[in-house]
Amino acid sequence: MKLHILLIAAVTGGFALLTLRAVDAVGYLGIFAAGLDNWGAAQIFADLVILAVLAMTWMIADARVRGLNPWPFVLATAVAGSFGPLAYLLWRERGSRDGLRGRA
Repeated sequence: MKLHILLIAAVTGGFALLTLRAVDAVGYLGIFAAGLDNWGAAQIFADLVILAVLAMTWMIADARVRGLNPWPFVLATAVAGSFGPLAYLLWRERGSRDGLRGRA
């Protein structure tokens, strides 16, 4: 397995553990509420929303070129943030390796 795939999988796993801990502590909606507690938190939250939109735009364009279906990953990004692009990167590698293709 390629090193970059292992790194993406490791980041995804570590982030999943952190996310599970956060959801356990404050709940799914509590994560968003914390992002609006003060101006500093709101700035970080807005920055992450902008990055998510940029990631979704990139995934759609990249998937179109590769003949992959980006929409499950776009939806995952809208609902679960970084998990969408991380999963897309893993799927994209699998698709390019195995020749998997879907409708874009």
